[in-house]
Amino acid sequence: MKCDPRLPTKDRMDQTTCPPRIPRIGEQAPAFEAETTHGVLRLEDFKGSWLVFFSHPADFTPVCTTEFLAFAEIHATLREKGCELLGLSIDSVFSHIAWVRRIEEVFGAKIEFPIVADLSRKVAELYGMLMPGESGTEASRSVFVIDPAQVVRAVIWYPLTTGRNMDEIVRLVDALQTTDAHKVGTPANWRPGDKVIVPAPRTQEAAQERVAAGGPDCVDWFYCKRSL
Repeated sequence: MKCDPRLPTKDRMDQTTCPPRIPRIGEQAPAFEAETTHGVLRLEDFKGSWLVFFSHPADFTPVCTTEFLAFAEIHATLREKGCELLGLSIDSVFSHIAWVRRIEEVFGAKIEFPIVADLSRKVAELYGMLMPGESGTEASRSVFVIDPAQVVRAVIWYPLTTGRNMDEIVRLVDALQTTDAHKVGTPANWRPGDKVIVPAPRTQEAAQERVAAGGPDCVDWFYCKRSL
């Protein structure tokens, strides 16, 4: 029986006829249990907090090392926002431990978040982190932002050659949390403290009321900002 490509990977009848599908925004994040540098962890262990779950191509590689140094710098900031970090590559836990120790020895930076050892590639396949067209042996640079209810809220992809922008990851978490707290949108290049987007009216009557109310932050009925 052929699989239904609309279903999450774990629910498909025949994995051989349908490749793993990347979890989509708004879907429940795929559950897993895996060995990490902090022992065996499950996705459920992070329930109730935000989570930035990211993959990197390989330990002991230069671009990944710059990223781990950068992730270490934002780790405390994310935790202040109720957000945890979790890394993954298809290296062994021994490789992860050796690399983390080497980073501390050479750069003086402690990697205090766990890293999934995914030699079987089961978790990477569950999240669609493998890009065969780019590499048959390494995970891509993916980022999944998962909310406290363990729903995927954002996904970012980078090629193997390009390190990620940590400011954008922190900004993204801030934006999602602001959206949830205030039921608003955030404009391009938004930062905490900037004005937010007021949801557009959904009826003609409401649109007319918006136009009549006017104000310096309402350019048109569908485009209004406000301060929080």
